[in-house]
Amino acid sequence: MPVSLSKGQKISLTKNNPGLKKVIVGLGWDVNLFDTGAAFDLDSCAFLLTDSGKVSKPEDFVFYGNLNHPSGAVTHLGDNLTGAGDGDDEQITIDLSQIPAEITRIAFTVTIHEAEQRRQNFGQVNNSFIRLCNEETGEEILRYDLGEDFSIETAVVFAELYKHGSEWKFNAIGSGYQGGLAALCGSYGVDVE
Repeated sequence: MPVSLSKGQKISLTKNNPGLKKVIVGLGWDVNLFDTGAAFDLDSCAFLLTDSGKVSKPEDFVFYGNLNHPSGAVTHLGDNLTGAGDGDDEQITIDLSQIPAEITRIAFTVTIHEAEQRRQNFGQVNNSFIRLCNEETGEEILRYDLGEDFSIETAVVFAELYKHGSEWKFNAIGSGYQGGLAALCGSYGVDVE
């Protein structure tokens, strides 16, 4: 049975699941009935960070425009333009054994595409979650449902995977940001054009 996390909770991933190598990070959400006159397009991203809390090169930012990290450790499985349907809306696979040594943290975020132009924010998004599954067995290991009521935020850091000694741990964050993807990129050291 999967572990259900609350905001700020941390859990050891590899210690509790010996031999775990490949995981699927599933992110999902629903849009409430508030009509902004435009479709919602939410985008998941993974920022591969060093001890500095920043990316070391542009390729350490994995998203719909860069689906594969050069190491083969992180793969974004594609952009869902509508978020329709049940289950995961977007997925990112992680091969823990392939993560480069200098990467000590991977942040998982979701942003609203063209949020300002479309007058959209996370106050109009419900049932957001992040879950982590064992890729080899399909078993759900953990889940974090964002119960937060966001209002003006256009980007959310859902969670992060981080290295503690030789173990990988998971941290349920659930922090919202204004400024969308550009704000997150600035925070994590990615140059945006």
